[in-house]
Amino acid sequence: MFQASTVDPARQLLPFRQSLLAMLGLAFVAMLVALDQTIVGTAMPHIVAELRGFDLYAWVATSYMLASVITIPIFGRLGDLYGRKRFLLAAIALFTVASVLCGLANTMLMLVIARGVQGIGGGILIGTIFASVADLFPDARLRLRWLVFVSTAFGLSNIVGPTLGGLLTQYGGWRQVFFVNVPIGIVSFLFVQHYLPNVRQSRVGQHIRLDWLGAIVIALTFGALQLLIEFLPDDGITATTSSLAVIALGGAVTLWFWERRMGYPIVPVDMLVDRKLAALFAMSLLGGFGLFSLVFYVPLLFQGGYAMSPHDSGMLITPLVLGTTIGTIANNRIVTRIRRANIIMYVGFALFALASLSVLVITGTAPHLVWMTCMLVSGLGLGLVGANLTIFSQQIVPRDNLGAATALLQSLRTFGGMLGTAITGALLGQLYVRGVHRSLDAYQATQWFKSFASPELLIDRNEQVALVGRLIEAGHAGDAMMDAARNALVESIHAGMAIAAATAILGLCLVWFVPPVRLARFTDDEVANGAVEQSN
Repeated sequence: MFQASTVDPARQLLPFRQSLLAMLGLAFVAMLVALDQTIVGTAMPHIVAELRGFDLYAWVATSYMLASVITIPIFGRLGDLYGRKRFLLAAIALFTVASVLCGLANTMLMLVIARGVQGIGGGILIGTIFASVADLFPDARLRLRWLVFVSTAFGLSNIVGPTLGGLLTQYGGWRQVFFVNVPIGIVSFLFVQHYLPNVRQSRVGQHIRLDWLGAIVIALTFGALQLLIEFLPDDGITATTSSLAVIALGGAVTLWFWERRMGYPIVPVDMLVDRKLAALFAMSLLGGFGLFSLVFYVPLLFQGGYAMSPHDSGMLITPLVLGTTIGTIANNRIVTRIRRANIIMYVGFALFALASLSVLVITGTAPHLVWMTCMLVSGLGLGLVGANLTIFSQQIVPRDNLGAATALLQSLRTFGGMLGTAITGALLGQLYVRGVHRSLDAYQATQWFKSFASPELLIDRNEQVALVGRLIEAGHAGDAMMDAARNALVESIHAGMAIAAATAILGLCLVWFVPPVRLARFTDDEVANGAVEQSN
């Protein structure tokens, strides 16, 4: 039985011990989601090399994110209405089972489907974790301290992910990167079941109408958009792509008008057009675009373009997530000590843009320290931005909309990641094929195109050696042709990274439109009197 009489419900719902145990449960859930976000990227080049089907490379990420981007706003709103605990428990179980299915997959299609199921669980978790912190700690300053706790667990798992993924892939096989979720999932389930209360906002006398039509339209709209991005570069304007465009556009228009009529919409359109929040939502989308482009394709750049091992690739990616964690923790320490917190947003996007541009000019022969510094700076920028997006939005919205606002923020971040991986994947496929065609034509060896058609060749060392041998026997410069294929891959990934850098620069410009937010350390009386500034 919780001793509610020993605490101030206006500041925190539970005594310290119960709060700590509940937050440990949320921290384990955060670890489960965060580890999966970064551990898979390092393993992906070897997954596609074993299962084949490079055309589905991007879908391993986008199927997860597509499912997540649909479920995040749905269960963010349902959590506001019915409490979040039951959804957390169901999502942990689903995520863990789906992880096992991913590890057992023997084709790329099976892996994509299992990742989609995993994404449903991951979306529910992301849509509820941070809103649960706000439920337990209504006081903004106390909430900020506990957000550091959860964010640190999230960040530490992100840090471990790339290196652990590289080690498991190199020495135990890529399937282990999915099986490692099982023990974490079990521990998460037990802690949440025993220690997290089911907080539900009171709505006495109110009739609640669930927005199921909105949920269906979201699924159709985002699904059509994802397929359109996938098919348009290869097929051009056809009956199929035109139909997908009509479905996506029609779904967006339907959502716009329908959601404004709902009392409790799945997508709170009023928030999207609120000038206090609109810039934050746009920056969340842009930040997700850049982050997932880096996390998912830089390992391919290192392993396929620069011929690094999975372990080395994981080591070089680690500073990216390490920097994100450091940036988040540093932000939460300094955000209450400066008069205008918005300045941190400028610094964050500037660092991210600088590091993203550096990826385009640093070569594979550069010392590892140079690459690690680049990744670290990029992570610092993303950490500063991501932490403040959550803090700022939770300061602005009313308490009964915290779940919807937090979920929408996370959903847009995931949607940005989906766009980033899909667009970068589409560019990669098109530009790589063109580059390989051009280089083979220069060597008068276009008949060998089928052997170079997929970048998965550049991951499998044994297949490369065999192909170079066959090329030499046929009188071609095998090593030079292999290097040309690597250069084609590097240039195609660079095109995607250039877009990521552009999103960072755009995000930097959008900071100007965020209203001044101040989280200085005031007395309780000052906070009660509205000392936390939110510009109108």
